[in-house]
Amino acid sequence: MFGLTQRLFAVFAVFVLAAGQAQAAGAEEDLRQYVDENTQKLVQKLNEEKGLYEKDPEAFYTSMDEALDDFVDFRRIAARVMGRYARQTSPEQRDEFVEKFKRSLFDSYAKALVTADNFEISVLEAVILPENQDRASVQLEVVSAAGNRYPVTYSMYKNGEGRWLMENVIVEGVNIGLAFRDRFAQEMEESRGQVQVVIDGWSDAVKSLNLEEDVDRS
Repeated sequence: MFGLTQRLFAVFAVFVLAAGQAQAAGAEEDLRQYVDENTQKLVQKLNEEKGLYEKDPEAFYTSMDEALDDFVDFRRIAARVMGRYARQTSPEQRDEFVEKFKRSLFDSYAKALVTADNFEISVLEAVILPENQDRASVQLEVVSAAGNRYPVTYSMYKNGEGRWLMENVIVEGVNIGLAFRDRFAQEMEESRGQVQVVIDGWSDAVKSLNLEEDVDRS
């Protein structure tokens, strides 16, 4: 039989646990809404500027860069793509690769996005990792005009300023960041470790990386 002290402690523990769970649930809903707002803004911007990519690619690139800069940590993603080879680069080369990496993404996939039929993106839920409150996984669903549904997962992290940023994307089970990292390593092997050669040719390397085929096979 519990004594009064033990019973009071047990009640207190339940309250603390419930408060912790409620706080986590509130933080996850805040994150879900944050991702949803940024995602819908991007979709709206793509719809508004569909014709800009063909008429003025530079203006389209600048517009998309501004739209994503506060939501996607391109520098962090690019560093992970370079992997262990990042240690061989100078700060100037790393900066150059960040810009090449961003540009290659826009050049390779922007046209497909802006010429696609209307699509919708729903942000389903956000889960903050219990073992690390600065990491989260956000589940989304892309619905095509034909009604096809494609699961997408954003990997998010909280930076030193307390802001959530995207650090990776998984599309139908295909880890996009890992695919790019494997490609960078392959290019390094083929160029015999000449990192500048890989940076210079990165746009062509991305074009030859058939992620759509990988997604279809998954």
